[in-house]
Amino acid sequence: MIESFKGSYPVTTLCSAFSIHRSSYKYGIKRLREIKPERLKEYALVKSIFRESNGSAGARTIAQISTHRQHPLSRYRAGRLMKACGLHSCQQPKHAYKRAAQEHVAIPNHLKRQFNVTQPNQVWCGDVTYIWTGKRWS
Repeated sequence: MIESFKGSYPVTTLCSAFSIHRSSYKYGIKRLREIKPERLKEYALVKSIFRESNGSAGARTIAQISTHRQHPLSRYRAGRLMKACGLHSCQQPKHAYKRAAQEHVAIPNHLKRQFNVTQPNQVWCGDVTYIWTGKRWS
């Protein structure tokens, strides 16, 4: 049994006050909390690659660049390192246009996809399907 916790209160009293099992406390004491130098090098490498890309590199890109620099990383490990450093890619996801299943009821299609015109200014058409509003497509 562990006698005391750097003070006059016994460990059992502190553990019961915070609803923590004594075994959890003992496990935490035994567990090593030192950071390995290799891990620090990986953190520094991921941060430097991320800064070089101006915040646009994701886990896959960071893994590729790191592997190219003779420090192999998988994309999953690069993702975990990015998460631990609090880094997020600022890339906008690619926009996928939706295909209309049917013609819009309020806006009829007068041309019926017949774009062959014989004279200038006979037919004018335009299409504004999606507009970028700064945060999303509308």
